[in-house]
Amino acid sequence: MQPGTGQPGAGQGVMVGEYLDRARRSSEFVVIPLLALAASAALFSLFLLLLGKSPVDFFALVWRGGFGTGFSWQNTLVRASPLIFTALCVAIPARLGMTVIGGEGALVLGGFAAAAIAIPLTPWASPFLVMPVMVVAAALAGAAWIGSVGWLRHYRGINETISSLLLFYIAVSILNFFVEGALRDPSDPNKPSTAPIGAENMIGPMPGTSVHWGLAAGIVVSVLVWILMNRTTFGFAARVTGGNVRAAQGQGLPVGKLVVVSCALAGACAGLAGYFEVAAIHGKANASLIAGYGFTGILVSFLARHNPLAIVPVAILLGGIAASGGLVQRRMDLPDATVLVLQGLMFVVLLVSETLYGRFQIFKPKGT
Repeated sequence: MQPGTGQPGAGQGVMVGEYLDRARRSSEFVVIPLLALAASAALFSLFLLLLGKSPVDFFALVWRGGFGTGFSWQNTLVRASPLIFTALCVAIPARLGMTVIGGEGALVLGGFAAAAIAIPLTPWASPFLVMPVMVVAAALAGAAWIGSVGWLRHYRGINETISSLLLFYIAVSILNFFVEGALRDPSDPNKPSTAPIGAENMIGPMPGTSVHWGLAAGIVVSVLVWILMNRTTFGFAARVTGGNVRAAQGQGLPVGKLVVVSCALAGACAGLAGYFEVAAIHGKANASLIAGYGFTGILVSFLARHNPLAIVPVAILLGGIAASGGLVQRRMDLPDATVLVLQGLMFVVLLVSETLYGRFQIFKPKGT
């Protein structure tokens, strides 16, 4: 306060102005994605009208199938768990300016590694040993898989988007090679799978729900990743590298190490998604691991602007849309994949909306 005037001092006024400018800039990253969602919903409504279906009925069923009942919510949260992990697989390298889209491969290998290492341990080892070993195996498999993408990018100049996508197909081939060969369970002739990991090594639901503990683990990991990328020197160095690689090298930052470690951390997250799919859902490794969570995680990460904390609610939103597919199919006589068309439109519109950032005066500080 100015002495004797009762009016705010100049310093306090500057602080308030800076706070408002920061809020104005930050709101852009909320408003534009929301507008992209609204635009994709409008385009999808036109698509439904061309098919002779009611957009109102469709979105009402999406709400009911994803969020309308307690059962719907639990189904949504179960689907959100792997989406959180696979979205983190995209978000972490994105801080370094990398676009890694092969999280599905790390999920597949993580789940396979968890099941494969549990099979010889199950007959004699306690679950208190088997389950941590499965977690470590899944995380290491995912870290090695996506970490190799970072290594190829920095030391061989290979585009990480292409290499991570191609590695997904290799991961699927590795899974099929073993579950249809050396590790196939002969007691299951219908679907090639590994032997079960045993009920004692499965993860139960959280108390009072049918949602497994993978959701809680995903939220915890998201918070830890946010702290790592926003409150540590490692995260600061990663952001500097993502902003300008030459400037980072000029400052003496270990760019190669940052790239490889960030990709390895990203892959570990996707590997954990595979672990929870095996230990909480399937109980074995088979082709059911290839459920598209890694590719939906790309949309989740982009919609959340690669913010680990924003990934959680966005994953729940996308999980709810996916959970409603069956209800839409039964009530509207539409394919279950209709919700995938909606997700595809959301992704395309979201990419187009990237060109809108910085174009609206309302989001800019006054005087700029």
